[in-house]
Parts: sequence; C-alpha cells; structure tokens
Amino acid sequence: MGLGFFASIIVGGLAGWIASMIMKADTGLLLNIVLGIVGAVVLNAILSLVGIYAANAWIPQLFVGIAGACLLIFGVRAVRN
Repeated sequence: MGLGFFASIIVGGLAGWIASMIMKADTGLLLNIVLGIVGAVVLNAILSLVGIYAANAWIPQLFVGIAGACLLIFGVRAVRN
C-alpha cells in the first residue's frame, strides 16, 4: 500500500533535507522532496533485488530515503566531475 501521497511528500522532504545536510548540498525545498522520494524509490528497488524490504512505515522509509538521496547526490557529483 505504501505511505500515501501526502506522507510520501513529507517523508521525502525530510529525507532530502537531511541528505542535503549530510552531503553539504545546497538544494531547495522542491529538490529536497524530489531527492527524498526518488532516492527512496531507487534504494527500495536496489534493496528488493537482494531480498531486503523496508516496512511501509514512516521511520524505515525515512532512513531509506536519506540513504537513497545521499546515493543520488553522490552519483550526480561523480558524473559532473
């Protein structure tokens, strides 16, 4: 079922903001939300390939979103350099 639309935006925004603070990226609110949501989707897909599934609750998805957003920021920086 997932978190739902509004919960995904809230969790994605928090995850993107925390990831931008960890990675010292200067991103705005909209990009933080996008980074958090896309990061969570990407990392959930990668984790499901190895048989690990994060629960459809706020806290596990927040951690997956933070890690996924950090991974995306790292990937963008690697491609740019």
